[in-house]
Amino acid sequence: MDIIQALALAVLQGLTEFLPISSSAHLILLPVISGWEDQGLVFDVAVHVGTLTAVVAFYRHDLYRIINDWLGSLLGRGLTEDAKLAWYVILGTIPVGLVGISLPDPLKEALRSPLVIAGATIVFALLLWVAEKWAREQRSEVTLLDAIIVGLFQAIALIPGTSRSGITITAGLLTGLRREQAARFSFLLSIPVIALAGLLHVIDLAQSSEPVQWDLIVVGASVSAVVAYLTIGWFLKLLEKIGMLPFVYYRLILGAVLFAVFLR
Repeated sequence: MDIIQALALAVLQGLTEFLPISSSAHLILLPVISGWEDQGLVFDVAVHVGTLTAVVAFYRHDLYRIINDWLGSLLGRGLTEDAKLAWYVILGTIPVGLVGISLPDPLKEALRSPLVIAGATIVFALLLWVAEKWAREQRSEVTLLDAIIVGLFQAIALIPGTSRSGITITAGLLTGLRREQAARFSFLLSIPVIALAGLLHVIDLAQSSEPVQWDLIVVGASVSAVVAYLTIGWFLKLLEKIGMLPFVYYRLILGAVLFAVFLR
């Protein structure tokens, strides 16, 4: 892997991790278009660390309150709204963890088929369109029921092409959350999910003899962190102005391109 590939993959990961457009669809299409070889497990870990750093940094003030109040609830100091939100994030993470552990490796490999990714990209774009069209946007506070529903939907994101942020925001809109709150809860949910995914990568890495290109690792982690941080802020502002429909159209086009490429 050279510096151009590292930069391109880091920017792509930073952009697509939090936008509702499916990072897996983009990461499978880029090597096909460019003819690049697989970037390797070490680099995957690096860009995951980058995107995790970005979301933690973006919500650092919120996370301080949430964690502080959650610890307070454990010590009997009462259950504030931020403490409830912490419990809801934990609850919402359980389904994807259980399903991820339960999926057999052959099924995981089968789901990585380009045609599965193309189909999921289109199907869940249409579901996002339905959620956007019929969104009531009545509430700003996440409830226990929201956490359960969004958490169950998040488990679907184990199908590559679904988009973790896309499916969780879709679920939030369907439950009646406002766009900004659905996106915020989706991004908070991403913290344990990305951390767990990174941990699994590290475990795999510990069993691998893959050589480490430390200069490219640092570049990948740094660039993906900066791009992801900027993307979160840009996306939240964009939601207020134009909603989710541009991402629906983009996903439909992307899915069609994937089918055209891999059905040849």
